[in-house]
Amino acid sequence: MRRILVFLAVASVSVLFHSCEKEKEFDETLLYGKWQPVSGTQLHFRYDQNGEGVTWNPKVDQLESEGQRFTWELIKSELTQIHLMETVGGVVIPKVYTVTELTSTSLKYKDSFSSYSFTKMP
Repeated sequence: MRRILVFLAVASVSVLFHSCEKEKEFDETLLYGKWQPVSGTQLHFRYDQNGEGVTWNPKVDQLESEGQRFTWELIKSELTQIHLMETVGGVVIPKVYTVTELTSTSLKYKDSFSSYSFTKMP
């Protein structure tokens, strides 16, 4: 019985400290501009100030002007991209990522499956 109480006490303290951990908050203005992949994808991204953007893949000769449009929102460390598919019915595909690094030259984020790394294009 004593072991169970000790375990519960340790588990409670661990949960308490974890819940007090502050979520990182990133400056969304650092996101504005064009980003090229370092790892995790071949897609390039452009994030505009108005919360819109585009993604394209130059490796398959796709131009930026031919890319997939999306809207985006960055709240603290949560980056949500809603891809606007040009199909009948206006299908939208939301993607949610956790930003782990955002500087004037580096962007890193992850989802449940993969990590992605980008560098800012001139």
